[in-house]
Amino acid sequence: MEHPLISNIDHLTEAELIDKITELNKKYYACMHSGNSQLANQVGMAIETYRNKLIEKQTKHRPDSDFKDKIDIS
Repeated sequence: MEHPLISNIDHLTEAELIDKITELNKKYYACMHSGNSQLANQVGMAIETYRNKLIEKQTKHRPDSDFKDKIDIS
C-alpha cells in the first residue's frame, strides 16, 4: 500500500529516490527498535511508494523488454 500523503514524486531522479529510500529505511528501523509499530507502518508505506517509483523509472529506461526481435516458437 502506498502512502496517501506523498504526492507527485515524478521529478525525483533515480539517485534521489535511492537516497530517500535509504533515509527512510534508517527511520523505519529506528521506529521498530523503539517499539513504535504504528509509525513504522507509516514509514513502511512511504518506502513502498518511493520503491514503486524507482522501479517504474528503472523499467522505463530499460531497453525494449518484450523481445520482439527474438524467435517466436508459438
